[in-house]
Amino acid sequence: MIAPVLALLLFAIVEIGVIFFAQSTLQKAANDVARLVRTGQAQSGAMTQAQVMSRVCADVAPLIPCDSNLKVDIQAYSNFSGVAFTPPLDSNGNYTTANNFNLGSACNVVLVRVFDGWTVFTPVLTPFLSTMAGNKHLLYAASTFRNEPYSAGVSGC
Repeated sequence: MIAPVLALLLFAIVEIGVIFFAQSTLQKAANDVARLVRTGQAQSGAMTQAQVMSRVCADVAPLIPCDSNLKVDIQAYSNFSGVAFTPPLDSNGNYTTANNFNLGSACNVVLVRVFDGWTVFTPVLTPFLSTMAGNKHLLYAASTFRNEPYSAGVSGC
């Protein structure tokens, strides 16, 4: 009688632990991309959206699959007070436009967001952890910063 309850509890603990680990991995990937943008390496190397996505995929593999659930959203603004962004999910739990790609230039404020829809496997946890359509939990990582004055002629921000 107690074995099924304990097994379910064990599966729940493991799944929550893996979700926290996946969230941490996603944040590291967002920080790595943010560093490339902040220092001007992405701009000077003319990185495309596909190259940035493959960089994120390399950072999160093999824990998080590089599929249509993984989204990278990068937006540039002139100052911090102008930062405005849309929520990643609509009212039905589906992705909204989370596909912006604007690396900005020297001294711009940039918001890097990375999202993933993690499938919840433990049946009892599904109603508690599902924040997206299809019994998925939204993993979200973000980094906001001011680009360094990496280009010639820009002495400070």
